[in-house]
Amino acid sequence: MLEISRPNPRQDLIGLLFVIGLAAIVAAWGFELIGGYIPCELCLQQRTPYYVGLPIAALALIADVIGAPKWIVRLALALVAVSFVYNAGLGIYQSGAQWGYWQGPTACSGNGTALPASAKDLLSSLDKVKVVSCTEVTWRFLGLSFAGWNAIISGLVAVLAVLATLVRPARR
Repeated sequence: MLEISRPNPRQDLIGLLFVIGLAAIVAAWGFELIGGYIPCELCLQQRTPYYVGLPIAALALIADVIGAPKWIVRLALALVAVSFVYNAGLGIYQSGAQWGYWQGPTACSGNGTALPASAKDLLSSLDKVKVVSCTEVTWRFLGLSFAGWNAIISGLVAVLAVLATLVRPARR
């Protein structure tokens, strides 16, 4: 039987990192779908660690709740941490390019639509295609762009994952 009355700091940390990560990816979708902000290629790449890391975090939480071996929970949390450290690096890279500290990616393309069948269709479609640059900032809050906030949130999620691997779970 599961014991619910005693707090489990590891499960609390995993739950917190999951909620923070989920809120971040939902906000990204909201800015795109509701706010009309079109993500660049690098922005879309920064979503992948959320798609990979959050399900692994959920599995780590489930594994810890059901009493799976500690190494399974720790391995899952390590994968989450690595995923979000990588993502924080992507966010820092894009933010630095946006601030002009270094050059951004040269292959930063738009929405990835297929090429038209004829030259006439190609010319008529040029008015409709919107290429989003990875180095142009379309939104800032407290001086940080989407990429800057992603770097901070991803770093926080990674730290929480590392802390969850180090904390001693409640006795079973």
